[in-house]
Amino acid sequence: MPLSHLMELQTFRPPSFAGTMMFLVRNQVQQWKNHCRFSVNTMLSGHRFYKHLLSGRKCVSKNTKTSVSCSYSTEQNDTSPSIKQLSHARVIYAVAAALGHNKEAHPESSARVPAIVKALEKMELTPKFCGSDILELQNFNLASVDDIASVHAKAYVSGLEKAMDQASEQGLILIEGSGPTYATSTVAASKNQLDPPTAFALIRPPGHHAIPKGPMGFCVFGNVAIAARHAQRVHGLKRVFIIDFDVHHGNGTNDAFLDDPDIFFLSTHQDGSYPGTGKFDEIGIGAGEGATLNLPLPGGSGDTAMRTVFDEVIVPCAQRFKPDIILVSAGYDGHVLDPLASLQFTTGTYYMLASNIKQLAKDLCGGRCVFFLEGGYNLDSLSYSVADSFRAFLGEPSLAAEFDDPAILYEEPSTRVKQAIQRVKHIHSL
Repeated sequence: MPLSHLMELQTFRPPSFAGTMMFLVRNQVQQWKNHCRFSVNTMLSGHRFYKHLLSGRKCVSKNTKTSVSCSYSTEQNDTSPSIKQLSHARVIYAVAAALGHNKEAHPESSARVPAIVKALEKMELTPKFCGSDILELQNFNLASVDDIASVHAKAYVSGLEKAMDQASEQGLILIEGSGPTYATSTVAASKNQLDPPTAFALIRPPGHHAIPKGPMGFCVFGNVAIAARHAQRVHGLKRVFIIDFDVHHGNGTNDAFLDDPDIFFLSTHQDGSYPGTGKFDEIGIGAGEGATLNLPLPGGSGDTAMRTVFDEVIVPCAQRFKPDIILVSAGYDGHVLDPLASLQFTTGTYYMLASNIKQLAKDLCGGRCVFFLEGGYNLDSLSYSVADSFRAFLGEPSLAAEFDDPAILYEEPSTRVKQAIQRVKHIHSL
């Protein structure tokens, strides 16, 4: 869908509701000498946020979505959703699998997004099965270098262009070692309605570790951070509330907004996990002091802990902040089956989070809410948990019981969880 079309939609109000809209922007840095495109997909929300998602076609078969191309066309085509389709949708999503961005045996592999797409089809959560309730956006516009530079240093962006020269010759290069993070030459790069839609950007690589000056921890560009700045600068959504429930601290997003009082960053993560940041006393600086909340949870924390965190920390923070939009760094690596950490979240935990965040957005900001895929490295738990999140968006019952095995869970460290929650509530006067 061309950007001009989206802007027209933004100002249109169907008679029965104030429009909401979302669009996917593919962040691109282009190396002209070698015609080597480097792009990362980012779901951005628009000012009035249209009710998203389309009826009809299967999200995989017609356009072979499981082999997503990173090419871009400026031509309009008849797959652009109409205003009517947008206004009837309850969930909107976009797929950017970045299949060319892959390193053998790396946990952040090209199999992640296709596994999710396959699960959505298996569980009949695509437009083919759900009709107008679900819409898949298939046409994305490119973000400019300036859009990316609203979060990342221009020196990093230009340096990445040079790295793409090397990648085009070698096929794959290591661009940051702590993660480790790699790059390839084809990184492919989201009010009045009673039941407003929720959007989900099924994108990779993830973004919340990418710091303003460079890549880190599997992440190249800060997808959510760029979306937040775009929402502010272009669509007048001044107050942005970011929830990051990835098992690892979103240090890149944290650092991007340390001194910004209009972007509230809230992260729950496993204490002591990569990258070792996200301590209780990291609360922002200067004018942004108090607009950053970090809650490190002890290993073994699970569903009970996260439900309490949502009720006692996330909700009162959001209510006090009064956001214009909620963005979510949705990491599914806190699942008990995930190999990279040791929390005990279940598919049911993610259903709860998706359902509650959707309701929170409906209560506070007209339903404007976009989820961005971050971590999640067990393909089964990742795909089933994202699919159950879709069910939550649709208001359908969870199917977590069909996947989760309570027998593998052990007692949560409830005393330590309670202490962590009380500590963060004291620091932030909740």
